[in-house]
Amino acid sequence: SLILPDQAAQLTQQASAAQGDQAGRRAFMAQASNQRTVSAERLIAPPSPNIVQAGSIIPAALITGIRSDLPGQITAQVTQNVYDSPTGRILLIPQGARLIGEYDSEITAGQTRVLLAWDRLIMPDGRSIVLERQPGADGAGFAGLQDRVNQHWGNLLRAAAVSTLLGVGAELGADSEDDLTRALRRGSQDTINQTGQQIVRRQLNVQPTLTIRPGHPLRVVITRDLVLEPLGASR
Repeated sequence: SLILPDQAAQLTQQASAAQGDQAGRRAFMAQASNQRTVSAERLIAPPSPNIVQAGSIIPAALITGIRSDLPGQITAQVTQNVYDSPTGRILLIPQGARLIGEYDSEITAGQTRVLLAWDRLIMPDGRSIVLERQPGADGAGFAGLQDRVNQHWGNLLRAAAVSTLLGVGAELGADSEDDLTRALRRGSQDTINQTGQQIVRRQLNVQPTLTIRPGHPLRVVITRDLVLEPLGASR
């Protein structure tokens, strides 16, 4: 059968993509193997017994809510005592301590979770430590928080309805027109159609609004060891 130019170009692109995939697989298999069988790294002792090590979790709950339309700061409160990592007996972060952070307001289409970063931990006695943007997660450990999502479908449907009405209005009165009237109508019709398309396009560019209500539970995932001071008696 006869192959059209467009079909030939499509087949060429598919063949090139397949060749690229195969080349990537061959490159992966051809990578030099690591001959070292013993790691050069050695165990190191913790710098202090009063340490919360990377991988630990700080349970907390939001004090302030989140709305992704605008960037902003957030505050949370620790909901459970956190003890030292080596023994689990020394109280280092008490329930009631405050967390200060911020959230990412740049939301893409289809996104349903808000990313968090925590910058500071404030103890009940006023002492504080910088957290260096420790990530926030939900109760199951998934990055970010998810609560309410507004995709603004109502605004998009209204914009589409307005665009349709503008197009219908531009088509009315097409019969029994002289050349001048027809030319004027055609020019105004193009302008109206462009206006309707701009209205719909503007609504398509509106990012979803994600809302996290106050009181939402969260977890701060420690990615760098924190050396703190003991609070109260050991358990």
